[in-house]
Amino acid sequence: MRLALLIVDMQTVFLKDKEQSSIEKACEYINYTADLLRSKGHLIVHIQDIEGRQESNKELFNIIPEIKAEEQEKRVTKVFSNAFWKTELEQLLLENEVGLVIVSGFAAEHCVLFTYNGARERGFKTVILQNGIVGERDAAVEATYRDRNIISYPVIESFVGS
Repeated sequence: MRLALLIVDMQTVFLKDKEQSSIEKACEYINYTADLLRSKGHLIVHIQDIEGRQESNKELFNIIPEIKAEEQEKRVTKVFSNAFWKTELEQLLLENEVGLVIVSGFAAEHCVLFTYNGARERGFKTVILQNGIVGERDAAVEATYRDRNIISYPVIESFVGS
């Protein structure tokens, strides 16, 4: 089964005023999972919200340096909370014959949740990366883990045969 890791909105503009320890923890899990999937030829997709981006502030919309993003990895830009809405994401996943979508990133109560729901609505098996999301509030992260399907990196390791 082919896996895809979606890394949603891990951008300076959204994370510059957030608690650093929660960002560092999420980045550690995202990077570990991404490295594991890269090593086995699975799909990594960096999703970047560009709503409000202008020439004068475009650096703020870059992916934070704590996230390892390789040049050959796919990038999808969006202006809506659901990364599937009016983007090429669904087609990209279908073309790559993805069987499981792993959602990570920011914000648990907004774009992560809406992208998770968007994947499920389109028929993809979808999970949230345990310890791989950041939220506006800790309670939102906790609720996401409580109310959605989650996956830990040891389970991902068993899927891909680390």
